Amino acid sequence: MSDLLKMNEKDFTETMKNKTERIESILKEYIPSESSHQKTIIEAMEYSVMGGGKRLRPMMLWEAYSLAGGREEKVAAPFMAAIEMIHTYSLVHDDLPAMDNDEYRRGRKTTHVVYGEDMGILTGDALLNYAYETAANAIMSMEDIRSGVKALQILSGKAGVYGMVGGQVVDVEKTGSQVSEDELEYIYLHKTSALIEASLMAGAALAGADDDMINDMEKVGRYVGMAFQIQDDILDITSTTSELGKPVHSDEKNEKCTYVTIYGMDKAVKAVEEYSEKALDILAGMSAQNEYLNSLIEMLVRRKK
Repeated sequence: MSDLLKMNEKDFTETMKNKTERIESILKEYIPSESSHQKTIIEAMEYSVMGGGKRLRPMMLWEAYSLAGGREEKVAAPFMAAIEMIHTYSLVHDDLPAMDNDEYRRGRKTTHVVYGEDMGILTGDALLNYAYETAANAIMSMEDIRSGVKALQILSGKAGVYGMVGGQVVDVEKTGSQVSEDELEYIYLHKTSALIEASLMAGAALAGADDDMINDMEKVGRYVGMAFQIQDDILDITSTTSELGKPVHSDEKNEKCTYVTIYGMDKAVKAVEEYSEKALDILAGMSAQNEYLNSLIEMLVRRKK
């Protein structure tokens, strides 16, 4: 860990701001704009995707692509947009009355509150399908089609029944009942970690990385995802609605077991640090390093929203 390259806080903050702005521009490029009778759903898609957020998953995809030697933004950009569309669809559906029934996301009204529950469901459906359409269209114009197909295979698998959807199923089924340690880990690894794993793995795959590096990226994503979700549990208790941009104490309201309720606050704080260290240790052992990615993972431990 002592050899791990990191950025100082000032440089990191400025770099993150610039990268986030660039991702926002990319998302605007790939969100559908032409509309006819279906204009409501396109407006709802834009409202949902462009509602702010950390842009963590497209950012990690790009950093993994760069770490693996990728240099062409045009190769990574459509996949960056696709992973954010997939992430956004999951949030739109997560907020629905049948799920968490949240009225606020990122400091503003959730999609189903603005457009209705029916359009909330359809917006999620549209974003998921358009994510795959965006990635598939990009693959058709790639020089290295095999790498593109590999990246799409990763995205679809990690988002599906053996990934994020699988974690969401167990999370819904266990709401209001006691969750075992094994079940909680399953939920976190699939509901949260899976898309972070997908971001890092797909980025590496797009750059033509071998299976060993892609597998290492999967492990990094797994540890980062666990740290990220446990930190979310902590912030749900310690933060405020204005700071977090969404309701606090929502886990308690929805009768959900979390890492904090099972293990306690002290162990939760320690777990965030330990999982983050594991991720950074893997990155430190690689032949190449990305100091921004290292700093980004470290920042997730200290985040307040």
